[in-house]
Amino acid sequence: MELTGAIARMPISNGEPVRENRLIKAKGSGYMAAILPSGMRAFSTEISAETGAGGFILPNDHVDVILSRRDREAERATGVESHISETILTDVRVLAIDQTVEEKNGQRVVVGKTATLELNPRQAETLVQAKQTGILSLALRSLLDASQTSELPPPEDTNKKSGIATVRYGISTTSK
Repeated sequence: MELTGAIARMPISNGEPVRENRLIKAKGSGYMAAILPSGMRAFSTEISAETGAGGFILPNDHVDVILSRRDREAERATGVESHISETILTDVRVLAIDQTVEEKNGQRVVVGKTATLELNPRQAETLVQAKQTGILSLALRSLLDASQTSELPPPEDTNKKSGIATVRYGISTTSK
């Protein structure tokens, strides 16, 4: 019986025998729920080499989630197709990447198609809505950023209208 990485399903008293039916094996069902911190959710989203930092994202890395979408408001104003990108979540821990080995140009490469992220319930709702409005990309954060606070940088364009930005059904509006 292989117990490396196993987690107890329930407390085990001192001197009590460790039985296999009381453990969750590292590669067994229920493992993700057992390692997930209280109040957090495991949320999976599709990725590709282009939207997942070229395949360099691994479990326990931290990422920012960026939404790229059409800007319908700008299109109505200018008559030209317009796209915008915005960081919707910052410093999110990656719980898992489903990695498979594929062959490309005669070489074996590791490719992930799904990233499982650790989110609080509000972040999960934000991500569900964002998936309906555009393309999600993951930006890998430096290990050196781990000790810094994860706040979004101030907007670069200071000529924008001031007010409260509201996003409803994927449409952003600013009120004074």
